[in-house]
Amino acid sequence: MKLLVVGSVAFDAIETPFGKTDKILGGAATYIGITSSILGVKSGIVSVVGGDFPQEYLDMFTDRDVNIEGIEIVKEGKTFFWAGKYHNDLNTRDTLATEVNVLENFDPKIPASMQDAEILLLGNLHPGVQLSVLEKMNKRPKLVILDTMNFWMDSAMDILKDMIAKTDVISINDEEARQLSGEYSLVKAAKKIHTMGPEYVIIKKGEHGALLFHDNKVFAIPALPLEEVFDPTGAGDTFAGGFAAYLAKKGTFDFETMKSALIVGSAMASFTVEKFGTERIQEVNEADITNRLKQFKELTTFNVELQ
Repeated sequence: MKLLVVGSVAFDAIETPFGKTDKILGGAATYIGITSSILGVKSGIVSVVGGDFPQEYLDMFTDRDVNIEGIEIVKEGKTFFWAGKYHNDLNTRDTLATEVNVLENFDPKIPASMQDAEILLLGNLHPGVQLSVLEKMNKRPKLVILDTMNFWMDSAMDILKDMIAKTDVISINDEEARQLSGEYSLVKAAKKIHTMGPEYVIIKKGEHGALLFHDNKVFAIPALPLEEVFDPTGAGDTFAGGFAAYLAKKGTFDFETMKSALIVGSAMASFTVEKFGTERIQEVNEADITNRLKQFKELTTFNVELQ
């Protein structure tokens, strides 16, 4: 199955307790596109960059068989830029700079070559932009996956609810789930979000893993304990990319397949945090993934005898 990704292709400047970078490649669609290519899934990116965006980055996508016909280049504009500094726990960060630049007037254009994509992954953008993508598709994809954040809940809740109603899978963190639902209990929060439209609700808990809700079923996975974590930036996007790409490979969207997709997504995200930006994820091969999935299996498999 084809995977269509709509989201940011950007520059990041990152500082953590372990070091700092100048402007490096970032953006949700970047991490998702790279991850899908590693898993052997045909994907296409719809985004916008400025004339300052290096050709070598575009070539990297092409070399990975990622369709970039949907990446608009505004030659007189500048690419979206974010700078942030992480605290010692790596769970909290301060935004040092956000330059929206060409993303401010982003009008997604779906190339004909991706109009038949069966899976649509909508990255964290204004919900009005996300809705416009659905309207521009010749037919509705078989699966629509939505990422959003508390900023849009604060500033565009009504249109966000319209988008959520058209979504099959929503992926948000625990704080966002509580804000969206008005419920503190994540179980109650997921049930309320289900009533808004999505059949599946993913609630991410950072270093504590993730939860998948469907009807009255719940599946929980841990995050893999790592010796070294350098940079959490892009981990959530890599998670989404691994999740969506696995579903594209399998071509089925039942609860059992979603559970496996959640593990693959978490495994891919565990690579991203090991170096700055996209550096580590670009190195990953099939053998790395197999070994990492074995670690997850060992982490979660056990037998219990009460007597």
